[in-house]
Amino acid sequence: MSAAALMFSTLVVTGGFAAQPAAAAAPVGYQNVRINEVTSSNNDTVELYNTSATAVSISGWKMSDDSFSPQTFSASSTTIPAGGFVIFNSPKGLGDSDKVVIYTSDGTVVDRVQWATGGAKPAMARCGGDGTGAWVTTTTATTFAGANASGCPSSLPTAGRVQLNEVTSNGSDTVELYNGGTSAVSVGSWKYVDSDTSHSPVAISASSPSATSIPAAGYLTFNSTLGLGDNDSVFVLDSNGNSVDSVTWATEGAKPSTERCANGTGPFQTAVTATLGSTNSCSASGGGGGGGGTGQLLGGGGSLSSGCTPEAPSGTGSTPTGTLAWPGGLDVTIADQVCAFTTSTGPEGRDVSGLAFDPADPSVLWAAKNKNWLYKLVKSNGRWIPDASWSASGKQIRFANGSGEPDSEGLTVGGNGHLYVTSERDNTDNTAPKDTIMEFDPAATGSTLTPIHQWDMTSHFPQLDTGSKDDANLGFEGVGYVPDSWLTANGWTDPLTGAAYNPANYPSHGSGLFFAGLEWDGTLHVYGLNSDGTFTTFGAVATGKASVMDVSFDAGTQRLVATCDNTCGETHTFMKINTSGAIVPDVTYTNPAVMPTDNLEGFALAPTSTCVNGLREAVWSDDGIYGFGSGSSSYGHALYSGTFPC
Repeated sequence: MSAAALMFSTLVVTGGFAAQPAAAAAPVGYQNVRINEVTSSNNDTVELYNTSATAVSISGWKMSDDSFSPQTFSASSTTIPAGGFVIFNSPKGLGDSDKVVIYTSDGTVVDRVQWATGGAKPAMARCGGDGTGAWVTTTTATTFAGANASGCPSSLPTAGRVQLNEVTSNGSDTVELYNGGTSAVSVGSWKYVDSDTSHSPVAISASSPSATSIPAAGYLTFNSTLGLGDNDSVFVLDSNGNSVDSVTWATEGAKPSTERCANGTGPFQTAVTATLGSTNSCSASGGGGGGGGTGQLLGGGGSLSSGCTPEAPSGTGSTPTGTLAWPGGLDVTIADQVCAFTTSTGPEGRDVSGLAFDPADPSVLWAAKNKNWLYKLVKSNGRWIPDASWSASGKQIRFANGSGEPDSEGLTVGGNGHLYVTSERDNTDNTAPKDTIMEFDPAATGSTLTPIHQWDMTSHFPQLDTGSKDDANLGFEGVGYVPDSWLTANGWTDPLTGAAYNPANYPSHGSGLFFAGLEWDGTLHVYGLNSDGTFTTFGAVATGKASVMDVSFDAGTQRLVATCDNTCGETHTFMKINTSGAIVPDVTYTNPAVMPTDNLEGFALAPTSTCVNGLREAVWSDDGIYGFGSGSSSYGHALYSGTFPC
């Protein structure tokens, strides 16, 4: 089996995301795609179903039968939406007694179905649940591109009540079958095979322990003699050679096991503990077999130091409609030391906000702390820690006059390699707004940094100047540098001219524009920052969100990303330039489900140059280091690390 089981070939999701070419490989979520129906008549049609909550790209996928080698096919779509179908006609004819094997573009086996003479006429279909039910020969018309229920018999045959229920690949390589029927089923002549297409099916009765039948509502376990790997499958065939059931899992997906949840009926997920021979625990650890699962929060530890006082989250709102599940890995790691960001202006060790990977050196992550500090972070033993060669305790920043305490919220790296930081007020006078963008040279020496340039936009937002510290705290929360090349290549309309944006019209602005996110109403305000200290205002862009906490441009997806914390349900809106030249929302994702619902104000995606197995790092920062509360593993931590597709 290919070792590249979690690699992404193209990033294609519902909502109009443009495909981003990458090396041909198995896409994230491939194990959640199941063959759902097939016919060996009526143009030899095959239907695939996506059991997961995230769209899966099938670009470049292939199929084979028992006589022809893998061939590419042309499906009704190159992406299967969450809970959706695609259909295609076999590139070569299917026979009365045949099989279909589906492969990703790198040759990873996705699923397989096999039938005896007449078994796929009118069709072989999963009954009892699309993508999860047992294979049955239907007796009514086919139901391609729709749910199978209407074409299934009113009650399943006895053998159709048996399903794969749990599998381990941790040495014992044990397979569990469950009989959901009311009478015993003889399985002594049944066979199984793994995803290695060179292997021949092995009789269940030839395995250890010897197995011949499964009692009603009972279990049967046997040890595979084929050897099961990290990226593998099990396919079960009845005595006639018809498919009974299958499961496919990715790396570590069957360690300690992959199991059906609910027991005997649901999709597969990776289990925390194997429960062979008994009801599945359905306590997920993330990733895993077809059907997906939940994630796990990893890491943590340590005790809170004196003066480190976590702040509980506030302002929690609902998740916008149409939001999609996190498309990357389901597991998340705590990525900093406990109470790591204590300073003289913020000894509580919290208030980490803006995050940005350094495009010139992706091993560096820049971070802004609200109370006027910047950090250069590097990885050590899986944690992001301050780079001692830059400053082991961060560097304090001031306004251009060398005074004040900028309420530093957003951070981005410009085309010149300098750091651009937003401030929404001066913390020495926190009732008055001071919405500024400051440019710092990270190569400057000393423990305190003053800006090379400072652009003050405070007068643009009179609604924030009410004498209330709360209103003053709703200004520039994030900022993202967007290269001119993206704006011109995608035909952005310059709101000042009404024509296509021409960077040459603004000779002093550098190589890109800056999009500052306003927490007040979730708008992005676009500026050209000129080398003489002046700036050009290009108007505002609506994100469709009530608020914005961080802004970034991701070259991997070619999207501008507006992040909102718990105010908007912990979501990230990826924005594109539409055919009219306007910047508009494209698709919105939630955070991985295992993360706390806190004031997670910072978000950064690593460049695609860092991709491993089709995934790259995503990092979040917590403004309050509250985690899941006192006593939890995440209490006192500010940074979280996960993965996002390449």
